[in-house]
Amino acid sequence: MKRLSAFIVFFFLCALAAESAAQKSASPQAVEIPAQAPMFTAAELAAKVPAAKADDVKSMDAILVAIYDVISGPAGDRDWNRFRSLFLPEARFTDAGKNPDGSAVIFSWGVEEFIRDAKTVFAKDPFYEKAIVNKPDVYGNVAQVFSSYESRHAAAEKPFQRGINSIQLFNDGKRWWVLSILWDSEREGNPLPAKFAGK
Repeated sequence: MKRLSAFIVFFFLCALAAESAAQKSASPQAVEIPAQAPMFTAAELAAKVPAAKADDVKSMDAILVAIYDVISGPAGDRDWNRFRSLFLPEARFTDAGKNPDGSAVIFSWGVEEFIRDAKTVFAKDPFYEKAIVNKPDVYGNVAQVFSSYESRHAAAEKPFQRGINSIQLFNDGKRWWVLSILWDSEREGNPLPAKFAGK
């Protein structure tokens, strides 16, 4: 009788251990997003910005061209509604650089803040910028592009600045959007890597 009781206890403990192991190895449950979390459909996003030109947002390559084209031109104003149409309203622009003492510093703008400050610069100086090399990684509806660039004061002159833009993109099923642009510029001790320098 004692042996039978011991066997029953042993069997029960084995069953509990097996159930516990099964629970640990089961796929974890997805995190439940709170009901108040902001969520936007493609139509709701489109309603938040000026209507985009179809050719600007039809593909990843197209929106990358548009990003550079819309800010380039002679001294004076730019088509800021076209600019707004490329970006989520919550998009960020971040310039990573160095202080004179070598310490790291960033400047960060929202869309309207960037437009405000860019207007001041472009009002007095011509500015032309284009991509040198684009290296994208895509997963599902999101893309990350390392885009090296060169900036000029005249289309045919030597660039006064080069660097790399880290551009985050989103495809809502109908068009591409820019979520963020983070960049760092070429400087002493921070040369543009050969694979991003072009020919």
